[in-house]
Amino acid sequence: MTTIKDLAKATGLSVTTVSRALNGYSDVNEETRKKIKQAAEKLNYRPSAAARSLVMKKSRTIGVIISDINREGVKDALAYEILCGINDRSTMLDYDILLFSTSSKKQLKKSYSDLCKERGVDGAIVFGLRVNDPYLEEIVRKADFPCVLIDIPVESKNAGHVTTDNVYGATLAVNHLLELGHRKIAMINGHNEAAVSIRRLQGYKLALEKAGIPYDPDLVFDGNFSEDGGCEAMYRILLNHPDVTAVFSASDLMVLGALRAMEKLKRQVPQTLSIVGYDDIPVAAYCSPKLTTIRQDKYEMGYQAAQLVIDMMENRQIDRKIVLQNELIIRESTRAIP
Repeated sequence: MTTIKDLAKATGLSVTTVSRALNGYSDVNEETRKKIKQAAEKLNYRPSAAARSLVMKKSRTIGVIISDINREGVKDALAYEILCGINDRSTMLDYDILLFSTSSKKQLKKSYSDLCKERGVDGAIVFGLRVNDPYLEEIVRKADFPCVLIDIPVESKNAGHVTTDNVYGATLAVNHLLELGHRKIAMINGHNEAAVSIRRLQGYKLALEKAGIPYDPDLVFDGNFSEDGGCEAMYRILLNHPDVTAVFSASDLMVLGALRAMEKLKRQVPQTLSIVGYDDIPVAAYCSPKLTTIRQDKYEMGYQAAQLVIDMMENRQIDRKIVLQNELIIRESTRAIP
């Protein structure tokens, strides 16, 4: 394997000059730089990432920290879409990504700062955190290097965020049902520790308030962002509130469970009850009935998160708050009250 010492010997230059030329320092003239580049190509030289990090004092690596990965979430593919966006933008800008998984339990054993420093990353993108997770408090109050949070709208000295307008998205969903004549609208939410749950509930309340309909907390059920949770929540709605004519769900994955409950109780969607989901996961366009839902661009969220954390790592003066808009996609799971 060709080393910098081999290049120095081949060109008759010092190791320091060769190293500075390869790492882009401006004090090496172009003729010398060209000579070294030609020698590197001839000898098939490949730079060592570890050595480059030592010289530049930067690894050009972004840590991507995902909380609570589980097999059940495979149907929604949200994490995959976010990762694709992060990877594509990072690759374009010549950065590598290093993937970590975490959980609330793991976060008590190893701090966020220790995790990132041990792996030698220059910055981090974090998603899936709950609002009461130890890492979130550490990122906001103590972290001393760049971090971008996805779907948690908080900012601090070294933290920025990328999210979609969850309040607006929820109002779009509920307004659609209101326009179809529904007045008794229940909600299947995620859980109280999710920032998106808090904001989607705000949107639900806001839409009802503007329509002059009193908010009834008894019509809101947590489904824990899972298929089984959505199924259980729908059973409770149908059995305890038979006068409900429509449901807004804070995720499409919970709608899949809700449809299971509807089928078991021999209730048809949308003939006996309309449902609007959230996310527009791939299966939403293919299940029966095809879901009316709120589309949010998870790929773009990942893409923008990578751009933002790199801007922060390279000390650019930029807005550290990025809010993307959502879109109502009308399909077959909603209809007007006859």
